[in-house]
Amino acid sequence: MIENNYFLDNQDLLENFRSIVDWKEIIDGFEGDFRDHKEYQKNGHEELSMAPGSYEDALEYYKSILESGGDIAGKQIAPLAKDMDLEGLKYSSGTVTFPETMKRGINQVKEAGILPYSIGRKHGGLGIPATVQTMMMELFSRADGSFAIALGCLNLAETIERFGSKEMIDEYVPKMAKGELFGAMALTEPNYGSDLPNLQTKAVKDENGVWRLTGAKRFITHGCGFGEIPAVILTLARTGTPTSGARGLSFFLVKSEDVFIAGIEKKMGLHCSPTCEVVYENTPGILIGEEGYGLVRYSMAMMNGARLSIAAQAMGIATAAYTEAKKYASEREQFGKTIQNIPAVKKMLSSMDREIAGMRAVLFEASRSIDLYHWKSERMKEEGIDDREIKKDEGVKKWEKLANLFTPLSKYYITELANKIAYDGLQIHGGAGFTYDYDISRIYRDVRITNIYEGTTQLQVVAAIGGIVSGMSAKGHLRQYFDEELSRFAPSTQLLENKESLEKIVESYSAIENSLLRDEVAFEVVQSTARVLIGLLLERGASRLKADAKDKRERLAREYNAESKSILAANTIEIENRRGVPALA
Repeated sequence: MIENNYFLDNQDLLENFRSIVDWKEIIDGFEGDFRDHKEYQKNGHEELSMAPGSYEDALEYYKSILESGGDIAGKQIAPLAKDMDLEGLKYSSGTVTFPETMKRGINQVKEAGILPYSIGRKHGGLGIPATVQTMMMELFSRADGSFAIALGCLNLAETIERFGSKEMIDEYVPKMAKGELFGAMALTEPNYGSDLPNLQTKAVKDENGVWRLTGAKRFITHGCGFGEIPAVILTLARTGTPTSGARGLSFFLVKSEDVFIAGIEKKMGLHCSPTCEVVYENTPGILIGEEGYGLVRYSMAMMNGARLSIAAQAMGIATAAYTEAKKYASEREQFGKTIQNIPAVKKMLSSMDREIAGMRAVLFEASRSIDLYHWKSERMKEEGIDDREIKKDEGVKKWEKLANLFTPLSKYYITELANKIAYDGLQIHGGAGFTYDYDISRIYRDVRITNIYEGTTQLQVVAAIGGIVSGMSAKGHLRQYFDEELSRFAPSTQLLENKESLEKIVESYSAIENSLLRDEVAFEVVQSTARVLIGLLLERGASRLKADAKDKRERLAREYNAESKSILAANTIEIENRRGVPALA
């Protein structure tokens, strides 16, 4: 693996941080009137000592966290990734053993003070917005996907912060911030993968009023905790009747010491990320929030955050694939020249570079949408504003709708393209890439799960299509978003033509009366939307840069939008043809 500071050596990431991301609006929403800093000045609470007191302080605070994370990821974790992958995990009688190198890596992150990056400051966390959190996940994922997932599980405390009682928050969140407790989310069951409304793990109250869970969960990341560190398992279980559907599900906090780890999966990749089967036998659990809202309110909120996190993970792994392929191509000689100068290879590298920029652009736009609705609503809650009034706020409504669209859209697009980039990266390595001698083989194996877990690409399409159709209506939120963002810069003729093509695609899709036929071409609509959105973001980003950086991004945008033109044309034909073809059985 290339060893360097993964924040400072990534020019595209730096350009986003320094010039493209609109930090003013994010900081205004997240930091508010810098209340944490004012609270520290007033009461001297030590956990708030690092809270920024100005716009400049906030930006420097975020930058220092990313520089520290980039340094540890690129110089400490990346060199260990190969050995960790080869050693893997060991399971025996309910116990999972981790490589000592991985334990040392977690301790390094802990000692650097950047472990609890998504936990609020008042509970011992760093307190940073979603946009910075995704950057952190990308940095560590570039070093090693398994390691990044471990950090993500430690930061599942954010869910308890949002929905737990004060007693639950005070008991568990500070311990997670210190790295004394891991987190795990337990939704999937052996016979119910994404079909969550029908899961069967049940929870009943005993004679003492304690909830008791019985059942089994499968594919539970870090359900075993991490070495000697136990976990709190956020578990979805049925409190209603077996046929009560989503409304009969509730959300519980369960301690890992109260369950049995029946085994871990033997996987093709992510060899240091334990994927556990968890057995509950009359296991005590603590209800989170209200009974009956486990899926529709709490689990869905947690899953949306997890999907963005996986998009960031795929972003990091794709960056690793690209940088490793670029380095190999600059060193490997064939026919008297380095292979980077062979037209076919040069074209592949150019495509990877372009897609990386587009993927990162949509990742940060999805993060922006979360920052602009979630934190505003949280501030309003702190001010004592009723939930019904918060939901009526136009800004909250707008960005919540966009977040609900951009999250599955970015998860689908980034994970699919990350797989393509890893595929091409291995191809550039040739036969050497098929061996364990080069990191690209591990990268290729690790990335494959990203478009499967936390909801497959096909489920992301289902999650996104409704928001696209309603959003592109005459007064829809997506149409308004496009109009507003296009007014911020001078869009190219090609981008405007692509947007018109998208409008026609959505119209043609909506005109299909048979729902099965519509389902067959929903992917084409979602793909078209992603292409137009990313084309817009690349051009908007270019307008915020100067000199050579501006010229390069304008070139990337032109190439991207030209390619999108052909994709949109093909999708138009596919949808039009589908209107007259019987639905597949």
